Amino acid sequence: MKKLITAVLLLAGTGAFAQQPDPSVIIPRPASQSIGQGTFTVTRQTPIIASNADAENVARLFNYFLEKKYGFTLKVLSKPAATNAIVLNVAPTNTAGKEGYRLDVSSHSVKISGDKGGVFYGCQSFLQLMHQSGRAFSVPAITVNDQPRFAYRGLMLDAARHFFSIDEIKRVLDMMAYLKLNRLHWHLTDDQGWRLEIKKYPKLTTISAWRDSTIIGSYGDNKPFVYDVQRTGGFYTQEQARDIVKYAAARNIEVIPEIEMPGHSTAVLAAYPELGNDATPYSVVGYWGVHKTIYNPGEPTFKFLQDVLTEVMDIFPSKYIHVGGDEVPKDEWKTSPLAQQLIKDNNLKNEDELQSWFIKRMEKFLNAHNRNLIGWDEILEGGLSPNATVMSWRGEKGGIQAAQENHDVIMSPGGPMYLDHAQSTDKSIEPLSIGGFLPLKTVYDYNPVPAALTADQQKYILGVQGNLWTEYIATNSKLEYMLFPRAIAVAEVGWTKFELKDLNNFKQSRLPVMLKDIEQMGINFRVPEADTVINIDPKSHKKQVTLISLVSQSRIYYTIDGHKVDNTANLYNGPVTLPKMNAGQPALLKYIVVTPGNRASAEYTVKVDNP
Repeated sequence: MKKLITAVLLLAGTGAFAQQPDPSVIIPRPASQSIGQGTFTVTRQTPIIASNADAENVARLFNYFLEKKYGFTLKVLSKPAATNAIVLNVAPTNTAGKEGYRLDVSSHSVKISGDKGGVFYGCQSFLQLMHQSGRAFSVPAITVNDQPRFAYRGLMLDAARHFFSIDEIKRVLDMMAYLKLNRLHWHLTDDQGWRLEIKKYPKLTTISAWRDSTIIGSYGDNKPFVYDVQRTGGFYTQEQARDIVKYAAARNIEVIPEIEMPGHSTAVLAAYPELGNDATPYSVVGYWGVHKTIYNPGEPTFKFLQDVLTEVMDIFPSKYIHVGGDEVPKDEWKTSPLAQQLIKDNNLKNEDELQSWFIKRMEKFLNAHNRNLIGWDEILEGGLSPNATVMSWRGEKGGIQAAQENHDVIMSPGGPMYLDHAQSTDKSIEPLSIGGFLPLKTVYDYNPVPAALTADQQKYILGVQGNLWTEYIATNSKLEYMLFPRAIAVAEVGWTKFELKDLNNFKQSRLPVMLKDIEQMGINFRVPEADTVINIDPKSHKKQVTLISLVSQSRIYYTIDGHKVDNTANLYNGPVTLPKMNAGQPALLKYIVVTPGNRASAEYTVKVDNP
């Protein structure tokens, strides 16, 4: 850190501040890389050599992302070219797994080798290395040998609280692919909406997919709630869902559907009240929180859920089917004659064991269809199903317990992996969120392998997942704002060896280039605060503030007089000397970061005592 600050201050002292880029700007950081001599130049005449069908498929996706980023494509040939070619060698490999790759860039050729998934990721790394110079694009000579730390690198998108279009989901999938994330956990059902067409139960899309109103503001702001009185909702047809599965698979992403049970089921009960425990009419609710309405554990319920999952499995070929299992109040079961009789008949101790019995029965059904069940860590309560995978969200405790019981685990703890939490403690500069505070650093620093586990138990940690719940996210722009840049950090947590992670390198060398790239691709993101260095000016003996933008080629405007900042304020070009304030009064440096695409950050404040 001292070396970094020294370099920054030396550069800033010249009056022409600029960032020092890493020659390799790949995110996630590769397992091994070495910089060579010279550069490879990509022109519009550079061919891609793809000698088999798998390579051709990867080449098409390479061109898709190339056009998305730079607006042109390259011709694809099946025979070798003499020089200046990008060669894709797709072949099964036993050394780096299905997602490992080797990338060799010299001044006269590019070779990307590995299994299909690996070559696809090698292409993403190559695209990240491409930088424009006039009409040509240069890539530094480099050799990369790379493979992921974890097999499961996920992102959860909640489409139940707010509905997102197919095109919006494809935008997320594109960014996941660019970042080498390989699992989309698609949360499709909840109390506030059901989002998937089930042909055997049409009322799920005519009734359960829609709510008449949604609360305004935060869940904790108004009691009683204030509603917008606007009908909202939507659903995906089976054809659309299959399209998403196909689109994701081409990008090396498996889509895992979540069908909640036995809780978070109010929307279903609005259409099929006979599956509930109460004679009171149900409606699709428009407020958040945990609802006491849950399925009854009777035979009609199991028939319904098995019918639903049969259609779900026909749409989604994923190894895993997520059944939720979280936040299940047992109040209704405690007073239900049916539930109490089942507890007695099956020699169960209590309602927790009844939930376990419920989940185990659904797991047996899934296993009979060669699928594995995933549930949130509440499925541990009352005894874990034999082959279940636990997604640990209430901290790491559930994941640790599951791994100690030799069950597979996906770490997704609410502290570092809940991307719906606020990105600043200053509510005045952040959009409405569910609360909490999750800065980029906390995401990046997370290690999904708990120290409490032995080496053998650590093998049950399949990977990591960032979760985006959408109670307070109704637009695609806000969806992307909450995802990025934190999902970029999630990607590095999942891919990069823990010992190779370096927050300073990530924030000041590679993230700035990535954020400039994704802006160029039309993706929204939160423009992060600049890194701040405060030192004493050796001449004036006053305090100076150095600002280091985390977006490449951005501009910073600032004031030191307490006034609002816009693009008419001072343009930052080096350390700012702060005025001498009255005793006990801090100096306030206010600034905004403006990206190359003219996206402005919120107004950030640096408070310096006794300047």
